[in-house]
Amino acid sequence: MSLKQGFLIWLVLMSASVLVVGCTGGTDKKTPPAMTSTSDNKSAVGTPTQNAVPNAGDSTEHAHKPGAHGGIMVSLGRDSYHAEAVFEKGGVLRLYMLGNDESRVIDVEKQTLKGFVRVEGDPETEPFTLDAQPQEGDADGRTSQFAATLPEGLAGKSLEVTIPNIVIAGERFRLGFKSVSEQHAGDSMPAKATSDEEQQLYLTAGGIYTEQDIAANGRTTAATKFKGMISNHNAKPVLGERICPISMTKANPQFTWIVAGKSYEFCCPPCVDEFMRTAKTKPAEIKPPMDYVQR
Repeated sequence: MSLKQGFLIWLVLMSASVLVVGCTGGTDKKTPPAMTSTSDNKSAVGTPTQNAVPNAGDSTEHAHKPGAHGGIMVSLGRDSYHAEAVFEKGGVLRLYMLGNDESRVIDVEKQTLKGFVRVEGDPETEPFTLDAQPQEGDADGRTSQFAATLPEGLAGKSLEVTIPNIVIAGERFRLGFKSVSEQHAGDSMPAKATSDEEQQLYLTAGGIYTEQDIAANGRTTAATKFKGMISNHNAKPVLGERICPISMTKANPQFTWIVAGKSYEFCCPPCVDEFMRTAKTKPAEIKPPMDYVQR
C-alpha cells in the first residue's frame, strides 16, 4: 500500500471519529428536573381535570408502616419525601411533612396549598385551602405542618383528596389520597358479613346478645348504622386508650355496639361483625369492655 493510500485511509477514520464525537457531545446538557410527581400510595386519586398537573412518571408501589399520628402515609417523588395525612374530628385535615424514611420530620417552604375534595364516588369536587402551621423547630419561612378545615358536611365521610401542587426544595409535587386506609392495620381484615348473615347476626338474639341489645342498637346492622363513616386504623394506641377487641388497634368511639348491655368500641364495622359472631357462638371468650384497654 502506498503512502498516499495510507494517508487517505487515516483521513477517513479520523473523519468518522469526529462525527461520532459530534453526535454524543450534545448529551452533556443536563436534563431539567421533573416538575411534578404523583404519589405511589395505593389510595392515590386523580387531580380534577381543570387543575391537572402533568405526571412525571410512575412510582413503584410498596407498603408503608403506620404513621406516628395514626394517619395515611403518602409518597412524594418516588419516596424522596412523604406526607402523613390525618383526618381529625370536626373536619380538620392535617398534613405532616416527612423525609424518605417516613420518620424524619422535615420543614419545607412555607406556602398555602390548594386542595380539592369529594365524597368517594361523587364526581363533584369542592376546593379548600391548607395553611402552613409551623411546628417548634421549624426554620424561619418554613413549615413541617399544614392544616385545613374541610368544607361543611364532609366530616366523617369517605373522602378523596387531591393537592395538585406542593413545593419541596424548589421542586413541585402532586399528591392524592383517600380518608379510608385500604389496608387494615391487623394481619388480616375480618370478613364482612353477607346481607343474610347480617340479619341473623344483628337482628336475632343468641349467646350473650339479647333482645334488649338489639333494641339498644336501633334494630339495625353495623354496616347500615356506620355507612359512610371513616375507619382509621391506628396501630399505636397509647396507654389507657380503648382498643378494638378484634384488631387490637385504637378503638373509635363512633363505632360503638351494645352487647350484653355493655358498650364496646371498635375500629371498623367488619370488626363488629367478627365480635358479634364470637358473642353468639363463643360467649365465654367475650371480656368486659374495660379489659380492652391499652396497658
